[in-house]
Amino acid sequence: MSSPPSPPGEFPYTRGIYPKMYRSRLWTMRQYAGFGTAEESNRRYRYLLSQGTTGLSVAFDLPTQIGLDSDHPMAAGEVGRVGVAICSLADMETLFHEIPLASVSTSMTINSTAAILLALYALVAQKQGSDRRKLAGTIQNDILKEYIARGTYIYPPRPAMRLVTDIFAWAGCEMPAWNTISISGYHIREAGSTAVQELAFTFANAIAYIDAAIAAGLGVDSFAPRLSFFFNSHSDFLEEIAKFRAARRIYANLMCHRFGARDPRSLMLRFHVQTAGSTLTAQQPDVNIVRTALQAMAAVLGGAQSLHTNSRDEALSLPTEESARLALRTQQIIAHETGVTNTADPSGGSEFIESLTDSIERGVLDYLRQIDAMGGTLRAIESGYIQGEVQSAAYAYQRAVETGERVVVGVNRFQNPDERAVPAFRIDPELERTQVERLRRVRATRGQEQVAAKLSALESAAAGSANLMPFILEAAEAYATVGEISDRLRRVFGEYREAS
Repeated sequence: MSSPPSPPGEFPYTRGIYPKMYRSRLWTMRQYAGFGTAEESNRRYRYLLSQGTTGLSVAFDLPTQIGLDSDHPMAAGEVGRVGVAICSLADMETLFHEIPLASVSTSMTINSTAAILLALYALVAQKQGSDRRKLAGTIQNDILKEYIARGTYIYPPRPAMRLVTDIFAWAGCEMPAWNTISISGYHIREAGSTAVQELAFTFANAIAYIDAAIAAGLGVDSFAPRLSFFFNSHSDFLEEIAKFRAARRIYANLMCHRFGARDPRSLMLRFHVQTAGSTLTAQQPDVNIVRTALQAMAAVLGGAQSLHTNSRDEALSLPTEESARLALRTQQIIAHETGVTNTADPSGGSEFIESLTDSIERGVLDYLRQIDAMGGTLRAIESGYIQGEVQSAAYAYQRAVETGERVVVGVNRFQNPDERAVPAFRIDPELERTQVERLRRVRATRGQEQVAAKLSALESAAAGSANLMPFILEAAEAYATVGEISDRLRRVFGEYREAS
């Protein structure tokens, strides 16, 4: 076995990025939520805060994610379905009504339209009287994984990368306490990757973002302290713990030796974890409570800074209020009843954990060398290499389930033929009509000439090389919609179509 790793809080941070870890501060307990209209989601957020969540996590509907307003023909039937519908500043004001953004950390899972949603958030905070420079939270802003695993892209990769680095530069001055990206392995894992692939392709994406920011003239230590990551906690308990430990070590060495970062904060991998949605089953949904608890414990033993626990009914619908509360209680029990927070790295020193940590690190570094040899992440995505690796892993996993080689309780073994249905959350179809009417009122009551001028200025800036965030902010402040802003960028950047 290799020599024992350095203590927690010391480079390369295998055992944790802080010396005391949860003995000095628990992880942020977030519950990902959002559905229907801004009013409906606001009620859920205030409920979760009343139940003890320590940070908000916003889910947006598909039209918002791909830059379509709620009355666009392609949005029909999708408005408010998998997240909240946000079309303009008016919706964002409602979403955070009576929620003081100066004292709440907010994570927003949004990528193609991240610049617009960040602008809306900053404007709402400003209207509340908050100092923008002190706002705490994270914008996902990870467009590369959309081409690899998730599909909610709008523009081709290269102009999309410009928006990412524009956010880095603008927020570095205007919102210095804000995490400007959450580089996501979660969706890569949900698409079927292995644990090694999850880390490898996430770090390959990170390298591409850092290279792009440096090429745009930013010093690595000017933005790296605000980079954050988002990982999956899957079902192989010990592998997941080792994965998180390996991730910290890989990142610290990458930032130190490849990019020459000198600020210690630039070397520390800070990450949010969500339990694995793809492991949840529609069969025997109460068993999902057990799955989630074990996955959450692995994330805590692995040293996560923030955690979302999935609800038991998410294979059937959006979670009910009761299920969301139970998922939050799972985190609270781990934090306050199990004793695992009493030491920084409870599993450190285990011969198997240390060996598995080393093995995962080797596998990740092998992938990174292959991607470098191909010319980098963008070329690996454009050639379909990364997507192909994930698809092959997903196929192998599914074959193992179908042959019974891999057991999934309630699905291919231990079925319950007498199982009864559980109550599922239902979205009122009238909410879509309400949202469309609200959008049309906003359009009818705003200053049309001002909106047109701001959108034209944005389009001209997109055709040049200026940072686009100030132009997006001005258009959003005039109540230009998410769809209108996105359309102006589409005119200049075009739209991405995946090669068959």
